[in-house]
Amino acid sequence: MLSAFTSAFRTPDLRKKLLFTVFIIALYRLGATLPSPGVSYTNVQRCIDIVNSQNADNGVLNLLNLFSGGALLQLSVFALGIMPYITASIILQLLTVVIPRLEQLRKEGQSGQAKITQYTRYLTLGLAVLQSSAFVALARTGQLFNNACDQNDPTLQIIPENTGLPMWLTLSILVLTMTAGTGMVMWLGELITDRGVGNGMSVLIFTSIAARLPGEGWTIKESSGVGKFVLVILLVLVIIGLVVFIEQAQRRIPVQYAKRMIGRRMYGGTSTYIPLKVNQAGVVPVIFASSLLYLPQLYLQFFDPNNLKGYQIWIQKWLADPTSELYIGVYFLMIIFFTYFYVSITFNPTEVADNMKKYGGFVPGIRPGKPTADYLDFILSRITLPGALYLGLISVLPNFFFIWLDQQQYQNFPFGGTAVLIMVGVGLETVKQIESQLMQRNYEGFLR
Repeated sequence: MLSAFTSAFRTPDLRKKLLFTVFIIALYRLGATLPSPGVSYTNVQRCIDIVNSQNADNGVLNLLNLFSGGALLQLSVFALGIMPYITASIILQLLTVVIPRLEQLRKEGQSGQAKITQYTRYLTLGLAVLQSSAFVALARTGQLFNNACDQNDPTLQIIPENTGLPMWLTLSILVLTMTAGTGMVMWLGELITDRGVGNGMSVLIFTSIAARLPGEGWTIKESSGVGKFVLVILLVLVIIGLVVFIEQAQRRIPVQYAKRMIGRRMYGGTSTYIPLKVNQAGVVPVIFASSLLYLPQLYLQFFDPNNLKGYQIWIQKWLADPTSELYIGVYFLMIIFFTYFYVSITFNPTEVADNMKKYGGFVPGIRPGKPTADYLDFILSRITLPGALYLGLISVLPNFFFIWLDQQQYQNFPFGGTAVLIMVGVGLETVKQIESQLMQRNYEGFLR
C-alpha cells in the first residue's frame, strides 16, 4: 500500500488532484471553526464544557453535530455542513417516484441529471434557510444545549443582545451567513468532484466525522479509563473489518448479450453481470429512522421536564432514552422497514429487465421480459434481508456502548453506527477511484 501511495504522488496529474483535495478539505475545516457574526465564541465554548461535564443529552442534534464536525453547536459559518444537501438529495430521490416530470428527467441521461442537480441546489438553499432559522431560535431559547447553560449560568448568552445592532438584524445576518456557508460547502464539494479525488460531498462528510474522532476518543479515555478505551478501540477495529466485508459483498447476476448485425459489423456476444450489493440502500435507512425517533424527543421539549404527565413520562422513559429496550427495538425494526422501502424505490427490476431486453441481453436460463424482472425481484428481496439486519445491528451498537460506558454524552459516539458506515463507504470508494487511475498507468494499486 505504501508503494501505491508513492506511485500516486509520483504521477503529476494524480498528485495535483490529491493536493487540491487536501487544500479544499483545509478550507472546509477552517470555515467549520470560524464563528458566525453575532455569536459569542467564548460563551459557546463555556456552554459546550457545561454540556460535556453534565453529560447532557441533545438528541439528534448530536448526530447533526457529528456530521458537521462539531461546527453546529458552535454556530460557525459552516455550521449546517452538508446535511441540507443530503436531505435535499433524499427528498428529490423520493419525489422522482411520485412526480412523472422528475422520472422523465432521470431517464434523459446527463442533461436530465443536470436539471435534477440544479433542483437539488435550490432545495438545499431553501432547507438551509429553514434549518439555520431553527438552530438560531434554539440557541436563543437555550434548547441548542438542552437548557444546560441557562440552568448553570443564566447570564450566558449565545447571541448577545448588546452588539449595537437591532436583534432582528443580528439574527438575519446570522441566518444569511449560515445559509451562504451551506452554498459554499456545496461549491467546495463540487470542486472536489470535478478537480479532485472522490465524490466531493462524501469526502466532506468523511472529513467532518474524522475530525471528531480524536476528541471523542480522548473523552472516553478520560471518563472511562484506559482499560475500557483499549477495549473500545479493539471493538472498533472488529466493527470496521465487518463493515468493509459487508460493503464489498455483492450478488453478481450473469448477463449474456446476443450477437447483433448492425450494418456490416457484428455487435454483442459479450458476457457481463449485474452487481447487486448486500447493502443496496447505503446509510439512508439509518438517517430516516434516526429522524423519526427524534420526534418524541422534540415533542417533550415543548413541556416542562419537571411537570410531565403520565404518558409523557412513559415517552421520556421508553422512546426518548436510547438505552431503553423499546427504543433499541423500534430503532432496529424501523431500519429494516426503511431498507426494504428505499431499495424498492431505487432499484426497479422491471426497468432493468426492459433495458436488458432492448439491447439483446438476457440472464442465462431465464426468459427476457417479465420472467427476468421476477427473477431479479426474487434475488433482491433475498439479499436485502441480510443487508437490513446488518444495518440494524451496526446502528444499534452505539446504544449498547451507551449502556456499557454508562455515559449519556456518547449520543454522538463516533465509533459505531452511521459514522462507521459513512467513513468506511467513502474510504473504499475514494481508494477505488485512485486505484482505477493507477491501473491506467500500470501501477500496482491499493487493493492487490
